[in-house]
Amino acid sequence: MYAAEVLGKFSVYRESAPLSVSMASTQCLRNFILISPLTAHINTHVISGRAPMPPMMMRYRCSMDAKSVGGDVFSVTSSSKSDVDYLGESTKGDFNLKSEHLQGLGIDGQASLEGPIEEIARVEAQEAEVLLRDLGIPNPSSSRDSPRGIFCSRTLNLRSISAIGYDMDYTLMHYNVMAWEGRAYDYCLENLRNMGFLVDGLTFDPDLVIRGLVIDKERGNLVKADRFGYVKRAMHGTKMLSTRAVSEMYGRELVDLRKESQWEFLNTLFSVSEAVAYMQMVDRLDNGAIAAELGPLDYKGLFQAVGRALFRAHVEGQLKSEIMSKPELFVEPDPELPLALLDQKEAGKKLLLITNSDYHYTDKMMQHSFNRFLPNDMGWRDLFDIVIVSARKPEFFQMSHPMYEVVTGEGLMRPCFKARTGGLYSGGSAQMIENSLNIHGDEILYVGDHIYTDVSQSKVHLRWRTALICRELEEEYSALIRSQGHRASLIELINQKEVVGELFNQLRLSLQRQIKGRPAQTLAATNMDDQELAESMQKLLIVMQRLDEKIAPMLEADGELFNRRWGFLSRAGLWDKSHLMRQVEKYADIYTSRVSNFLHYTPFMYFRSQEQTLAHDSHSYYQSQFNGTAVEN
Repeated sequence: MYAAEVLGKFSVYRESAPLSVSMASTQCLRNFILISPLTAHINTHVISGRAPMPPMMMRYRCSMDAKSVGGDVFSVTSSSKSDVDYLGESTKGDFNLKSEHLQGLGIDGQASLEGPIEEIARVEAQEAEVLLRDLGIPNPSSSRDSPRGIFCSRTLNLRSISAIGYDMDYTLMHYNVMAWEGRAYDYCLENLRNMGFLVDGLTFDPDLVIRGLVIDKERGNLVKADRFGYVKRAMHGTKMLSTRAVSEMYGRELVDLRKESQWEFLNTLFSVSEAVAYMQMVDRLDNGAIAAELGPLDYKGLFQAVGRALFRAHVEGQLKSEIMSKPELFVEPDPELPLALLDQKEAGKKLLLITNSDYHYTDKMMQHSFNRFLPNDMGWRDLFDIVIVSARKPEFFQMSHPMYEVVTGEGLMRPCFKARTGGLYSGGSAQMIENSLNIHGDEILYVGDHIYTDVSQSKVHLRWRTALICRELEEEYSALIRSQGHRASLIELINQKEVVGELFNQLRLSLQRQIKGRPAQTLAATNMDDQELAESMQKLLIVMQRLDEKIAPMLEADGELFNRRWGFLSRAGLWDKSHLMRQVEKYADIYTSRVSNFLHYTPFMYFRSQEQTLAHDSHSYYQSQFNGTAVEN
């Protein structure tokens, strides 16, 4: 099984990444073939190099020859015969050994593995690690400890996935944020100027905001909330508010994203230009720089005005026309991305493109991003079984809209009621796609960058499996690594204050009991007179105050390597998760920084969620996690 998965990563499209394996190993590996679950197409992979053949491969070589490997040996679990495993995942797509083949060779599947299975598994795992290392492939568990890893919130068996749908913008295609959002900001300001707003002197500052913040449209604030909805940091206009001001303003109020009249969640990088423009215009409104003829504007009305200005830039096509004319200025190419999709397609997955962008923009940008990296004169359309443009997400997942087939290169369309393989369509609904492919619910994985439009709606309404793309994870991961020393020092100080504080509280209770004429908790405390207690408490208070003076700025600085105003994307405070991270865990089964990260895994990967630590887990466990590879906050 290891060999089949290993070899699935090396095909004729990997000429840029040669391997190093011995000639003996080469002969052995030639006898392993990959069976596509749906087409039963056999791809023989031939590799060469200079490493000794592991003992495990030798044993496999002795028990199988090239003629016996394939359909006669393995079967693939179909939907009708699938079950659920002990983690509750479907077994659809799993490889199985055919018992009749073993019997024909005179092999007893149980007797051929003599000894306790724990010992057998330990030896096999060790040898598998050696083979993976010889092939230059990282251990699956080590992939999590990487900025390019795929992280799992809910266990997901990729083998059971029959179709994978993709969003396009900021998912299959990553834009240079400074270039794309900078131009969107420029068009927004130009439209605001035409509406009568004074915008002279304003410049685009992408560091002013990060994904996952929430705009308070009633107060003109930008806030960062924790997983419970409590506001931890806030900015009014472009000025950060003090901790005291945040407490006084939001101490009795929780962020509730269902209250759309007040809260606007920055779901995606497309929100950056709008948020920057709005916060800067809040300053202008506060300073009285909004013309009187525009009428009495409050913060909510100002938000609507900025939204209209940005919407015009998109609807009138100014921005996208400029990007289509010079895509190389706005798109960051990813040569690995088409290869990752090829792996999935050749593994029998139906690939879908479902984007809100129109046909002409989609075709131009996909040609630019994909065609040059595909082999054998393939075009981007050859990757996808069905393409949906102008999908109108999130409504695409919620209700049924008319579907039209795009039938000419100029974009002419005709009505249709059922999608077919290889087709290009506009509009329609997710339900139509399910019916056309005869694939439903958790057999479909949808990958997108927008928590609401892509991830939550496909899961809530259709129970599709979901993956979130968040490019900032790479920068955050690196910032967390560089912050380890700072965070360790901070935790040490907090632990010291906790111990000192506990002694202070005990002495305070002793003093309280002495005043009331009752004995203290311990004999030693009972023997202390009032003056001794007071002097000891005074010293401890001074120590704690000085610790606070040290801890407070260190807490404020935590995460500044990612963003000096807002800290880390996924955290709100030292130990708690941000509201964004809570949304990711709730709606995204897996999340990663870019689609091409799938290339570092096989299309048959079993993503297993890690243990979630709880408040009553041991302190030593938390400490070991912190000193190891990661901390679950």
